[in-house]
Amino acid sequence: MSDQGLDMTAIKAEARRAAFAGRKEAFARGQGQAAEILADYLAGKGGALAGYMPMRTEIDPLAAMAAHRGAVGVPVIIGPAQALRFRQWTPEAQMVAGEFGALIPAEGPWITPQVLIVPLLAYDARGYRLGYGGGFYDRTLEGLRAQGPVLAVGFAFAAQQVDEVPIDATDQRLDLVVTETGAIVFS
Repeated sequence: MSDQGLDMTAIKAEARRAAFAGRKEAFARGQGQAAEILADYLAGKGGALAGYMPMRTEIDPLAAMAAHRGAVGVPVIIGPAQALRFRQWTPEAQMVAGEFGALIPAEGPWITPQVLIVPLLAYDARGYRLGYGGGFYDRTLEGLRAQGPVLAVGFAFAAQQVDEVPIDATDQRLDLVVTETGAIVFS
């Protein structure tokens, strides 16, 4: 890895540390109307939706996922340095622990989403997000976007916005972020 790569790794690690702390504080204050705002925004979006099973202090998209009128999937990590796949989910699905402890459906068909609800640690006004460092969503968005239009919706607390997320060439932009205060659309 080049010195620049090591520097970016260190910069992102420090940004993640600060973002985890900020998100924990926001989580303690409560989610307000975030799920309702997300569900309202997604109501007009057809096609398959991918959400996520919230862990620790992530903002919870489950109510919006359950309200969606099309197929809904959750991410499954297939292996290191690979894109995510999405297994169909319903509120009644039997769930098992997947990689990193995230719950995934025990069985069911794979879906290809047209809309992704993306978890994050921080986001900025340019539409970039700071994730957990595995690159799973960046690879996934890149692959899905190569096949056609895909809407990437960050879901976060308003307090997770930062001045600037450190980025490199592989980082994919979000189309918008939905928070407990509303939606921010990036041009």
